[in-house]
Amino acid sequence: MAKKRIVVLYGGRADEHPISCISTAGVLKAIDTEKFEPIPVGITRDGKWIVDGEDPRGWDLNGGDLPSVEITPGSRPVVLDIALGQDGFFAGDPNGGDPVSLGHVDAVFPVLHGPYGEDGTVQGLLEMMNVPYVGCGVFASAACMDKHFTKVVLNAAGIATAPGITLDTRLFDAADEFAANADAVLAQVEAAGLAYPLFVKPSRAGSSFGVTKVERPGDAAELIAAVFEASKHDWKVLVEQGIEGREIECAVLAPKATDEPAASWPGEIVLDRRNAGDDQFYDFDSKYTDAEASHVEVPAHLPDETLQRVRETAVKAFKALDLAGLSRVDTFVTPNGDVMINEINTMPGFTPISMYPKAWEATGVSYTELITRLIEGVLR
Repeated sequence: MAKKRIVVLYGGRADEHPISCISTAGVLKAIDTEKFEPIPVGITRDGKWIVDGEDPRGWDLNGGDLPSVEITPGSRPVVLDIALGQDGFFAGDPNGGDPVSLGHVDAVFPVLHGPYGEDGTVQGLLEMMNVPYVGCGVFASAACMDKHFTKVVLNAAGIATAPGITLDTRLFDAADEFAANADAVLAQVEAAGLAYPLFVKPSRAGSSFGVTKVERPGDAAELIAAVFEASKHDWKVLVEQGIEGREIECAVLAPKATDEPAASWPGEIVLDRRNAGDDQFYDFDSKYTDAEASHVEVPAHLPDETLQRVRETAVKAFKALDLAGLSRVDTFVTPNGDVMINEINTMPGFTPISMYPKAWEATGVSYTELITRLIEGVLR
């Protein structure tokens, strides 16, 4: 049987660019090459698609510098002919010759995180080309990329989320880093009755970029500084009430459109410095660059009844948002066992040590088998 040819997209224009690179390194090293022929296609930070660049298989987070897709002397630009669909992938000639076909593409695995990859943009392009792809569709990708609209849909479905407000910082005065808007924002927080600490975050960013914890009630300067920081990543900014509870994550899998979504055993990111008395939260360094900052525990140390409630909530959210393929549903579990959703990642971190594959490994599905199921679920 001929191998299925799979374009693996990685990199991209988002802040999460290096995490996409690391996720792709893991996927390419684990993919079943008896069944699949991967075609790595990198996307530079400014949006150029290339093949034959630096081999992602050699990337990791142990060398200090974060990996990046770069145009190299041997790389070639990728040209798409939308009308040709699965035969519409070409490599351009840097010297001006005719583009060369990359061959028939059976499916695309867009291992892209954040805007311009996880937000429905690439999904829409592939839909226009009539090319099968792993993961959620256009609406679901867009809705989950925007934390504000995720909450709107979930709340309408009767699923609890953290109380908060949404700010449009395009209307703010940037002359002094929003200082002129400080009192008005504080008044909105107080009118909403939000309890401290607060978490201020971009609505459409991931990997904890631009997230700040605000701890001093009534401190307008601290609050507006956090809003300004978040606005560097997105003009839409959320101010959410901190939830007293544990952050429990659940991986959901539905490779085929007809599959009933399955939930893994929920896991927990244990912040080791918090255990040592440090006031730590799960920021970018804790997730990716500081190996001593945290570790994964699957299943989380919670009563079976609570773990099942998390799984049921994750599946309910997956259905409410019309998700497909895979998603990681991040929840808060309060001391009395209530479950509310924090956010949903439609293309979660996919490194071998990321929560999504680790959760499925603990549930009985290996990393390689997980990749196989996801790809085979979309093949025609």
